[in-house]
Amino acid sequence: MDRSLRVALLTNRISAPDRRKILEDMATGNLDIVIGTHSLISEGIEFKSLGVVVIDEQHRFGVEQRAALRDKGAGDAMPDVLVMTATPIPRTAAMTVYGDLDVSVLDELPPGRTPIVTKWAQSDMDELAVWQQVRDEIAEGRQVYVVCPLIEESEKLEVRSAEETFEELTNGELVGLRVGLLHGRLKSDEKDSVMTQFRAGELDALVSTTVIEVGVDVPNATVMVILDATRFGIAQLHQLRGRVGRGAAKSFCWLVGESKTPDGEARLEALVRSTDGFELAEVDLDLRGEGTIMGERQKGQNDLKLASLRRDREWVVIAREVAIELLDGDPDLVKHELLAEEVDLFLKADDIDFLMKS
Repeated sequence: MDRSLRVALLTNRISAPDRRKILEDMATGNLDIVIGTHSLISEGIEFKSLGVVVIDEQHRFGVEQRAALRDKGAGDAMPDVLVMTATPIPRTAAMTVYGDLDVSVLDELPPGRTPIVTKWAQSDMDELAVWQQVRDEIAEGRQVYVVCPLIEESEKLEVRSAEETFEELTNGELVGLRVGLLHGRLKSDEKDSVMTQFRAGELDALVSTTVIEVGVDVPNATVMVILDATRFGIAQLHQLRGRVGRGAAKSFCWLVGESKTPDGEARLEALVRSTDGFELAEVDLDLRGEGTIMGERQKGQNDLKLASLRRDREWVVIAREVAIELLDGDPDLVKHELLAEEVDLFLKADDIDFLMKS
């Protein structure tokens, strides 16, 4: 018999009675689809028959978290898993090389959007140009984000905070304009109020921390200014840049701050050069390393003695094909005793468990 899909939303904001009812319906199979935050990974969450897991913004989930969600299936059932991200992290790139993921690439902008122009402001003169463009865009009826790495001023870190920047801009470069402040320490209703005003066009500029990194869609916002940009990684910079360019108007991203390290300079140069998330993931892979294959560390040097997943990509693919062919004919390596001994020597029980999680 035809019926409507039964869909529920599970987040930390759900009231206790509603949460109990949703959890009961999940466990008994009275829900078809559950949409939620990290709360879906919590202990006590049960699915009667979990068939498909879709993980959005995959780079915000660790290996253990992804495995915990996947393991919510009943009994020995293994759900199909789809992970999505506009910003592949280095470990994802390494996993892709190993063939653990089938990859679909969407390399086109949504209809009606234009590419984002990214510039790096390194000097005081460059920064003057940043605020001039901000004022010009606001004068044209557009809106602007200004992102800072901290909420409040720090004596240990010489970087600009959201609160400090808000005060400086409202009394200086953006005096007389409608400027809002948003950060994680505001109460939920205060954050909702600020975002509602910004979406409605009642604010010209929004000074914020990275709380706007994902899930914010304001097509009228055309400029993203990221202060002390070298404090952010490539993935985070790419996500922040993606808050603009969501409408038909030409959009801009300004990376503000002088780099004091070669890696920092390489990161910002990559952002200026490319808006392709996969290309940026490759740069990130080069700069940070692909991390260990048999452990939790998701950056740094890998645990291979000679090979490099980045440099030897083609050979890794060939080696995987050979391994599959070998295991198809001899799954327990009975005919390959020396190879079996090498595998036992290289892979400990904990390593195997973690590898399967990835």
